[in-house]
Amino acid sequence: MNMISDTIKYIGVDDLDIDLFESQYVVPEGMSYNSYLIDDEKIAILDTADRRKGEAWKANLKAALNGRQPDYLVAHHMEPDHSALIAWMLETYPGLQLVCSAQAAKMLSNFFEGFNFEGRVIIVKEGDTLKLGQHTLQFISAAMVHWPEVIMSYDCFDKVLFSADGFGKFGALVNETDDWACEARRYYFNICGKYGTQVQSVLKKAAALDVQAICPLHGPVLKGEPLAAAIKLYDTWSKYEPESEGILIAYASIHGGTAAAAERMGEILREKGAKKVVVSDLSRDDMAEVIEDAFRYPTVVVAASSYDAGVFPVMHDFLYHLQIKNYQKRRFGIIENGSWMPTAGKVMRSMIDGLKDCEIVEPMVTIRSRMKSADEAQLELLADSLLS
Repeated sequence: MNMISDTIKYIGVDDLDIDLFESQYVVPEGMSYNSYLIDDEKIAILDTADRRKGEAWKANLKAALNGRQPDYLVAHHMEPDHSALIAWMLETYPGLQLVCSAQAAKMLSNFFEGFNFEGRVIIVKEGDTLKLGQHTLQFISAAMVHWPEVIMSYDCFDKVLFSADGFGKFGALVNETDDWACEARRYYFNICGKYGTQVQSVLKKAAALDVQAICPLHGPVLKGEPLAAAIKLYDTWSKYEPESEGILIAYASIHGGTAAAAERMGEILREKGAKKVVVSDLSRDDMAEVIEDAFRYPTVVVAASSYDAGVFPVMHDFLYHLQIKNYQKRRFGIIENGSWMPTAGKVMRSMIDGLKDCEIVEPMVTIRSRMKSADEAQLELLADSLLS
């Protein structure tokens, strides 16, 4: 049994069989569904797991309990990968009380139709506490990080923050590496990225506490230097500030002409001294990774073919993802391609104009089918503007 402290046990499970997390994010290294047990005068279980791994989680729970009865089940987050076994818990342990926010209590019937929760739910709010013995849990509202019912809890005895989906990452624990930031970054921007203001609020609350460890619902427990580094990154990410110097070129090409222009743009930028240039094919690369890079760097070049009097769909999808994730504070360059009537630039410009505090750098470059010498000169001008 993995121990977080002398009295906090890890009882979560790895999922190595899942192909898409939330049916959209590729997770080649699997996923962890984290759950914890606090062993005190009163026993508290913190969250359950996804039904996919329900039997494995139940086995971990029973082994940790060793024949005893739990007193409380704290539901920090009602998303089914953490709450699927709530009804089973209440059925199996008649004395168990479910502890959750008022908003979570309203959601219970959405997931557990017909189950009678009367007399089994303790509703908590910001600042409320739950005394277990030596351990006392202090509850923190984390609404919209990234669902409205989310709460976090702080164990005042071991100084542990149970952070719900905050500080989570893709990947099973059995596959964990020292590079926390890579998959945590992709997770943050695609799962929580829209809610920077709410994350900032939680970070301010956490700063007032003596946090020695963070236990998220996905990914490893954070302590020591990794904990400090993670908090620093979360502060940067949730302020929508670029993390690293660099330029992302995201392209959407039908027959290769736009791809060639995008690749050449990357070469020109490198020749002119750009320290980091990432070129991504929106038709083939993982969209979540491209979104991650868009947030990581301060400058994005979008290059796309015209299509049906608009823009090639994967580019529209990319810019739509940025819109719904509250993308902001960046510079854009635009390259459009059109064989007879270029329209991609107009659509891309309109979508970028809808982003907060984003600047479009001129000139917009228009190519027709295949890049020509005059087009290279325009790419040079755009590169100069982007690097100025």
